[in-house]
Formats: sequence, C-alpha cells, structure tokens
Amino acid sequence: MEKQEWGFKENHELHTAAGFTIRNILQAIKGNIDETKTGKPLIHLGHGDPSAYPCFRTSTIVEDALVEATRSAKFNCYPLGVGIEPARRAIAEYLSRDLPYKLTHDDIFLTAGANHAIEVILTVLGRPGANILFPRPNYPIYEARASFSPIEVRHFDLLPEKGWEVDLHGVKAMADDKTVAIVLINPGNPCGNVFTYDHMKKIAETAKQLGILMITDEVYAHQVFGENPFIPMGVFGHIAPVVTIGSLSKRWIIPGWRFGWIAITDPTGILQQTGIASSLTSCLTITADPPTVIQGAVPSIIANTPASFFLNINKILSEVADVLYEILKEIPVVSCPHKPEGSMFAMVKLNFSDFDDILDDTDFCMKLAKEESVILFPGDAAGLKNWVRMSIATEPKVLEDAIKRLKVFCLRHARH
Repeated sequence: MEKQEWGFKENHELHTAAGFTIRNILQAIKGNIDETKTGKPLIHLGHGDPSAYPCFRTSTIVEDALVEATRSAKFNCYPLGVGIEPARRAIAEYLSRDLPYKLTHDDIFLTAGANHAIEVILTVLGRPGANILFPRPNYPIYEARASFSPIEVRHFDLLPEKGWEVDLHGVKAMADDKTVAIVLINPGNPCGNVFTYDHMKKIAETAKQLGILMITDEVYAHQVFGENPFIPMGVFGHIAPVVTIGSLSKRWIIPGWRFGWIAITDPTGILQQTGIASSLTSCLTITADPPTVIQGAVPSIIANTPASFFLNINKILSEVADVLYEILKEIPVVSCPHKPEGSMFAMVKLNFSDFDDILDDTDFCMKLAKEESVILFPGDAAGLKNWVRMSIATEPKVLEDAIKRLKVFCLRHARH
C-alpha cells in the first residue's frame, strides 16, 4: 500500500512565537522544580498574578456585580464587535476623570484582555514596509504578536540610570518615514517605573515631530506607590494621537476575567481622518469578544468599587517594594538600580563577573528554581540579557522568604 502524503504539517512559526510568551518560558523553568528535593514550597515571582494571595483578593463588590449581571439575563446575547454601549460609556467616563477632554463611548473598543488589545492594534497597523518602535526591555507578548505581522520591529532603550526613561535620542535616530507608532508601558512592565509629566510631554513632542502615534499600555494605571503620580499619556493627545490599552486585570485583581479595552484620545481627529478608528472597529468584528456578562458588570464595578480597596492594594505593593529593595542591598552579586514605584515588578541586574558557575540569566533562573523553588523571569526574554524580572505582587512575608532564598543561592554560586 502506498504511503499517504498528508496536505497539512506542523506550524513552526507558531512554536517560534510561543517561545516569546511568558507562559511558555515560566513553564520550562517550573519544570526544574522538585519540592520534595528542596524541601521548600514554591514561590512564584515570575508573573504578575497576585490573585493567589488572600491579601490581594478582589472586592466583593466586583464579585457581586458579576453575579447580578449574570442573573439579570440581560447579557446572554451577542454584542457588537466593539462591545456593549453601557460598558464602553462607563470606561469612557472613568478614563475622562484624568484627562483635560471628555471621551465618549465611540472612543472605546472592548477586548478580551490587554493581550487581545495588543493583537488588534498590531493587526490594524501591520503592513509591509512599515515599522514600529518597541521598548527594550519590553512585555514579551508584543514581540510574539508582532512575529505574525508584516510590520518590522525596531527597539529603543529604556535607561536604568535615569529611572528607565525612554532614550529619546535613540528613538529619533531609528525612526524614519515608514515608522507608524511607538509603544510605551507606563507604569512600567517589566521595570516598575513611572514616567514623569515632563518626560511624557517630551515623548509626545517627539512623536509629533516624527509623525507617529503613541500606543500607551496603561494596564497598571494608578498602581503607583512612589514619588511620581500616574499620568495617562492621553493628557498629551492634543500633541500627538494616543491609543491606550487598559484592563480590569491588575487594578481590580481579576486577571483571569480577560477584560480589557482600547481607548483613542484624539482631540484633533487624526485617527478618524486616517481611518485607524474605523480599522479598529473592522478588526473587532472578526475577532473574539470579552464575555457579555463581564461587560454587563463593568458599569457597577467602576462606579462602586471603593477607593479604600485601591489604596490598600497600593499600600501592600509599597511595603513589598521596600522589602525587596532593602534586602537586595545585602546581596553583593545583584543590584536593583531603580526602586519599584509602580506596577508589580522590578528589574534586577545580575553581575556575572561575580558568579562562579552561572552562564546567563536563563541559567540563573533555571538553577534558582531547581535549588530554591523560587521562580523569576529571565530578562533576556524581555530583551535585556543578564537581568531578571521579579514580581512583587505577593504577601510581604512570602517575598521576604523568596529574597532570603535568593540571597542564599547567590552566595552559594558567587566566586570565592
């Protein structure tokens, strides 16, 4: 019998793209752990999911809003691709609190989480010959999604010695007449920084000079606990158009609900004139929607979650940031040049000249997991080799335990 030749085959491009994802990388590291050998419980500081810790549980008002939306039977229908109007209106009003102009529901496009929003934006902007500017280090999903787009990716540096500010000279040097946008993450993931008003204004003026739009990832909006307040990039929408990515995931501590949005802040109408706004609508008619019951709960969630809930979350993050920063000073082979002041992360530099048998940041994370049951995220996967990203979204005692294990590990592998 002749051998059957099948017309389908493995998609190697998918494997390559998946290699960029946080999930795949952390799963590989987690596979190194055998808690029966270490005798220590797993501490996962590799991703920003604080929902596992009781001190970070979401508000009962959020839970009740979802139950009420479900039981109302008003949200069992198919929604419009851009989302139901009450949810879009609630988000527009919520974002407008921090802006010098008012957004309407037509400026809001609902997505199945922030990762979906990234996919939609890159789909809309992607075309052969175009290029887009990503930060280095970056949130890895941007790289993974861009690998499926015809758009070229160029990287500008964030400067640790300047509190992870954007290297604007580098931005100007790499941009050309085919550059369509610059991506900014504020508060910073993976860096834990918060941009100042003056720096953000300079970024906006640079974007205007280059004729590009600003994609600003504000998933960690208002999760700040340092000297710099959170300022949305939309404040500068009159200088250059802004497309903002937002989410309920982090501020409301419900990452598994997968609810996000794209907001356009464009008081001069540039995104309408160039067709970007209509392209977002078209893209969302052919992609996934966030569940309608969550959309139905959004107005109540936004209107009724007490300020005390957010203040308590930021208080905990501030405490663990202090713990992290102070104990890291006791470990001579690592350094944290910038204390976290926003989001849920810190970038920690590994001084490899001081290590005896650690090859690079990935080797560091693999051996740390195997020996101490602590998971960190290798910086190389975020574009910054020989650094690691640490989540601080844990209870203070858990983080203190993790850093003490880190200290033991580093001293064990340091040159003597």
